Amino acid sequence: MTSFPAAARRVRDTGLARRDRVPALRECVLCFAPYGFRATWHHLVVGEDRSLVRMMDELEQARLVWLASEEAFVARRRREKAAGHRTPRRAEQWRSALLAYCPDFEKHPTERLAIAVRRVIAAHESGAVRSALCFACGRTPATDIPCPDCGVDPLGPAARRSTGRPDTAHRWREVWLHGKEKAY
Repeated sequence: MTSFPAAARRVRDTGLARRDRVPALRECVLCFAPYGFRATWHHLVVGEDRSLVRMMDELEQARLVWLASEEAFVARRRREKAAGHRTPRRAEQWRSALLAYCPDFEKHPTERLAIAVRRVIAAHESGAVRSALCFACGRTPATDIPCPDCGVDPLGPAARRSTGRPDTAHRWREVWLHGKEKAY
């Protein structure tokens, strides 16, 4: 696997064939997939016809929001460790590049990735109670099941096995091929 910046440069390199740029976009999604790989890929490739560069821009903007939050966290943790507080707060266990896991890849927030990422980070950092509203869309009261509005599962991928419909593999293949066709 290459680094996100190196793969992003390949996606933006219009001198390369599109068939070489699509795998680079895939590498970027493997490095940063806030909804999970499949839902993030679906978000980028399905819907309005967008160029690879615009898809890359959207993904990179969301990643920059996440990286800024991570940098602030690291700086604060260094200060806390210097003051003798060696263990991070339990409320910070959410920190991951997988911020808003969507078990059904076809149901995910529809806003730009950076908006959803910013909203999830802000909710966590504010100490919001998960029982209030969904951290990703802010519309639906949160429960222990995926949000009916945006599809984000508050328990994350490790909390339960996929309960996808039996045709999930077929549906994913269609999305994967659709994304490749649009990209080529």
